[in-house]
Amino acid sequence: MIFKSLTSRAVNLYDEWIKQADPRVADWLLMSSPVTQTMIIVGYIYFVASLGPRLMDNRKPFDLKNVMIVYNFSIVAFSLYMIYEFLMAGWANGYSYQCDLVDYNSPQGLRMAWTCWLYYISKFIEMLDTIFFVLRKKNSQVTFLHVYHHSIMPFTWWFGVKFSAGGLGTFHALVNSAVHVIMYSYYALAALGPAYQKYLWWKKHMTTIQLIQFVMVTAHVGQFILMKDCPYQFPVFLYVIGLYGLIFLVLFLNFYYHAYTKGKRLPKVLEQNGIGQHKREM
Repeated sequence: MIFKSLTSRAVNLYDEWIKQADPRVADWLLMSSPVTQTMIIVGYIYFVASLGPRLMDNRKPFDLKNVMIVYNFSIVAFSLYMIYEFLMAGWANGYSYQCDLVDYNSPQGLRMAWTCWLYYISKFIEMLDTIFFVLRKKNSQVTFLHVYHHSIMPFTWWFGVKFSAGGLGTFHALVNSAVHVIMYSYYALAALGPAYQKYLWWKKHMTTIQLIQFVMVTAHVGQFILMKDCPYQFPVFLYVIGLYGLIFLVLFLNFYYHAYTKGKRLPKVLEQNGIGQHKREM
């Protein structure tokens, strides 16, 4: 009886909240309800954490070299396009980088909403990162940090697009798209084979760039707390972004410490030059 009452109350609260949603995005793919995306995310977690490794247990790893080259360069191109759209829709065309509100009325505001939706869809495409790990039997790379990141991003972004696709809450998407240009360029070069290993000496710096990303995002959204009068329409999302930035800053710092400070993980070109051994001896 209590469970039924709580469920009914939750449904009523959701119905009241959903009335405040942005009507422009109602008919866009996956935007009618969070149920479909939740099923996709749950299916993704189940596959990469359980089903996939079991299916691959007695199989040889798939040779996905050509697929991954195309995939990674495609993500780079898509990220560059999203950067351009984020800039033209606001960040280089009217936004102050301070109290930027969601524009629900103008064509430029609609362009920003559409770009936010593209970014949201890109988070599902990037789930292929983990699926490729499983199919190639690189299960050691399917870490909690990796799966958590690829799961939480699309889930939270559904609500962002549904209610507040624009304004200062989209800065982290712009920064993240820029980081992905660098990151997937690295992955694309790595997929090209051993002949390109000499160009991958900057692997360690890629994690540093990600750390800088989270500092920038947290600092930017943190302005909201200090602003005396910023009528951002859905401030709850700003607090979620700030919390997200802090959580990933801690997780990536932990990764950086164990992967590089303790010398457990270095680019192959550095290992071949003897630097890896030097790090371990220190």
